[in-house]
Amino acid sequence: MTKRPKLILVDPDKCTSCKQCEKVCSLKHGGECNPALSRIKVMRNEIMGQYFVTVPVLCQQCEIPMCKEVCPTEAIYQDSETGANLVDEERCIGCRMCVISCPLGSIEVDPVKHTAFKCDLCGGDPECVKICLAEALTYVDKDKVGFSGRREALKKLSDRLVLVAGMPTEAATE
Repeated sequence: MTKRPKLILVDPDKCTSCKQCEKVCSLKHGGECNPALSRIKVMRNEIMGQYFVTVPVLCQQCEIPMCKEVCPTEAIYQDSETGANLVDEERCIGCRMCVISCPLGSIEVDPVKHTAFKCDLCGGDPECVKICLAEALTYVDKDKVGFSGRREALKKLSDRLVLVAGMPTEAATE
């Protein structure tokens, strides 16, 4: 029996920038607490010396994953159990086309293996969600969120990423 596809929903308003998600992810996937090996990144930026804007960034398991579309070796595939878009390290040549194509910047190339890596939902039991005491990360059924819910969450994530990048937006200039 195939599991229902799920995703990790991000609520940047709840993120405290503790970066525990980065630590547990890198420990699980890389065997050490090393942010460079984490599949989730907590981006942050100080706005006019007054406060920090933070946002956890990880693969949103796109319906039409651009990383998969541009991969010349077809190294990115969908897992039948979790519905996650995964990277086959054996097929990946480290060309970075997937990195360039990801609109959220949530796929990277391992500095040692020289292959792409991204969130794999920990095989259906994401460690980052379990450790997030602020509940900024939740693991939900894709179909329960619905299109408008996902769109709203991604809009909030996108707006926050713009602030983290330091670009002015209507919200930042008001």
